[in-house]
Amino acid sequence: MRVLPLYVVLGGWLSMPALAADAGAWMDRLAAAEQKQSYAGTFVYERNGSFSSHAVWQRVDGGRVEERLLQLDGPPAEVVRVDGQMQCATDELAAQFREAQAWRGQRLDPKALSEWYEFRMIGDSRVAGRSAVALAVTPRDQHRYGFELHLDRDTALPLKSLMLNEKGQLLERFQFTRFTADPIDAQLLKPSGACKDIAAVAREAAPESAWRSDWLPPGFVLLDANVRPSPASSETVSWLSYGDGLAKFSVFLEPLRGALVEDARSQMGPTVAVSKRISTADGDVMVTVVGEIPLGTAERVALSMRAGAEQAQR
Repeated sequence: MRVLPLYVVLGGWLSMPALAADAGAWMDRLAAAEQKQSYAGTFVYERNGSFSSHAVWQRVDGGRVEERLLQLDGPPAEVVRVDGQMQCATDELAAQFREAQAWRGQRLDPKALSEWYEFRMIGDSRVAGRSAVALAVTPRDQHRYGFELHLDRDTALPLKSLMLNEKGQLLERFQFTRFTADPIDAQLLKPSGACKDIAAVAREAAPESAWRSDWLPPGFVLLDANVRPSPASSETVSWLSYGDGLAKFSVFLEPLRGALVEDARSQMGPTVAVSKRISTADGDVMVTVVGEIPLGTAERVALSMRAGAEQAQR
């Protein structure tokens, strides 16, 4: 079931600068709370009409941030990380995170984000039995999606987040059904036996990618890049990751060696996948862009990929 976002109905009324200033202050509180506040709870996650439920614990002690995420239905899935570095994951997730790396490449920076998004107060809210304030995070261009955030009044942590496309349609929902900000027992952060240790494996120095993008959406920067084995062939794949502080996408480039592969594009909820065949002096390469950005933006990024390590800045 989808309802019209409240900020669409009230958009004209909420044009006063004071409300924008209040929204910015709440975003500042959110950025600080992410690294300082312990909490636990259960939440539901929805995308493309499918739902899953999860339990989460975060414990902050002396600047050390420990997190554990457990899927409560469907295939068992568990992840534990410390200070943003993956410590262990169940088999399915471990295959995706062979290296201990930051879960999110960038910390929330409201001042930088305000160049690419507009923050605006919506009003009061109530989620998981707790008082909250609702904010609209609206993109200033067509290259990223918007959000509706419901922040806990006591902690400023998000109790509900809706990702919306340019038509205000729901792409993704994250919503707590139970939330507590009480101190967390360290025992609750201990992984189960199914959580495979991946942090103990030393991260090998990966070769740098010899690719760059000639065009990036404003505000997006290169977060990481390397060369890794292909999961589907004996070739190596160049991988580049870009983000603006909220949105993120990855680019994969694999030599085709004469293989006949057609261009493709798809979208599942907020995640798009665009594959384009491009020609280079060394032969054809398949470029695939995957991330939570609009299809048109992903296609433009794919067609802008060029050989050369120096990344274009926009």
